[in-house]
Amino acid sequence: MNRRLSISVFSALLAMWAAPVLSEEAKVTAPETLLDAITQGKPMTNFRLRYENVNQEGYRSTAANAKKLNTGEAFTLRSLIGWQTAPFHNFSFTAQLTDVHEFNNNFNDRRDNVPEPGKSAYPNIVDPGYTDVNQLYLDWTGIKETKLRLGRQQLNLDNVRFIGDIGFRQNMQVFDGISVLNKSINDVEIFAAHFSKVRQITTKLRDGNIDIVNAKYKMSPTESLIGYGYLVDMENLGQNGGNPAAIASAAQGGNGLGGSSDAPASATNINPTQTDASSKTFGVRLDGAHKVNDDWKLLYTAEYAKQDDYRGGNPLINAHYFKLGGGAAYGAWSVRLDHEKLSSNDGKYAFQTPLGTNHLFQGWADVFLATPRQGMEDTFISIAGSIAKAKLYAEYHVFKSDEKYQSLNGKFGDKYGTELDLSVTYPFSKALLGKVEYARFNESDVYGTTLQNAARKGDKEIVWVTGMYTF
Repeated sequence: MNRRLSISVFSALLAMWAAPVLSEEAKVTAPETLLDAITQGKPMTNFRLRYENVNQEGYRSTAANAKKLNTGEAFTLRSLIGWQTAPFHNFSFTAQLTDVHEFNNNFNDRRDNVPEPGKSAYPNIVDPGYTDVNQLYLDWTGIKETKLRLGRQQLNLDNVRFIGDIGFRQNMQVFDGISVLNKSINDVEIFAAHFSKVRQITTKLRDGNIDIVNAKYKMSPTESLIGYGYLVDMENLGQNGGNPAAIASAAQGGNGLGGSSDAPASATNINPTQTDASSKTFGVRLDGAHKVNDDWKLLYTAEYAKQDDYRGGNPLINAHYFKLGGGAAYGAWSVRLDHEKLSSNDGKYAFQTPLGTNHLFQGWADVFLATPRQGMEDTFISIAGSIAKAKLYAEYHVFKSDEKYQSLNGKFGDKYGTELDLSVTYPFSKALLGKVEYARFNESDVYGTTLQNAARKGDKEIVWVTGMYTF
């Protein structure tokens, strides 16, 4: 603990020393030496202090046969310290370290995607203490309108539904491999990548093969048509629960991979030897804000994707995704209504987004980070605006399943529940940002055959208070 705190303090001092170097040298336009390239670079440094309080309905876990605690709280500091050199002979280099320091231990941090020893009764707050290289990559721009990147890198594509760095959590998701971005065709951006490793927010480093293609055509500065393909050849990215034996005994929940194709949706038919979640996903997205006049804009989104098994993935992986929504923006204010569906394959498998920033979808309370086997239909309204410098945002969700699931007393249900999410962001200065967020999920039909079922989606309430200083 003291070592991590020392690193955080040292990082802050180093960043404060580096800031004036940047301001003094920024006027130089082109580096003539490698030393010039370093001094004319830019910092990639910020410090994020966060308090998170989780209050969830206590229930008795059938696996541990022990009552869960209602409340958990985490007080953590994330320190990112890094530098990106200016281009020198078409090359630039970036290095960034990360350190997450836990000031208390009243939560289950899920490090390496397993319950923290002695903390399994606490609510999950996935911000484990950790120190590592966050990003380390080399850029080459020797071909016009093309950037080649080699090394460990963060990545956010489109609305981060399928590929994202999960930047909300203190440990972000990063990828090891090679990527290329080409803009040589007018109004077209083509991105392709191959990654051999992914480090998740649990700090778990997983091996495999991830191939990505994303092509965007900009119809206007604020409107685009996107086609994509995501090929993920990895046995298990954690959405299966990470424990095949537990999956085998689960009546519902998780991915539900395995089992016979003709078994009813309610059956316990999971084969623990068939939990390979390798998948291929192809889709198209139309998204934009169409200007009507100087004050008004029309907002719209239409997206469809198909997901199937890939390279040894379980044959039950067969589902689709669609999103349809729209609204209007007037000045700084906007309102929109959206419907998103992640379909179920007869209650045995549901569409998954294992590499996406899932915290931003299906509610901030993180009840549905992995789609339940019965699928998801999410209808939600969102409102955004600002008062003076404060930015306001709100969402209200109504969650239903695609396939009905077992509930109490032999009954079936399809209403997971509802959720309200609120946030206020305020810039105290150019460098200092404050944010308060709130999420409350309310259960409807009980997801499980008893009130004590471990898969149950009980009521949950979370408050976040965050401060970030960026150099």
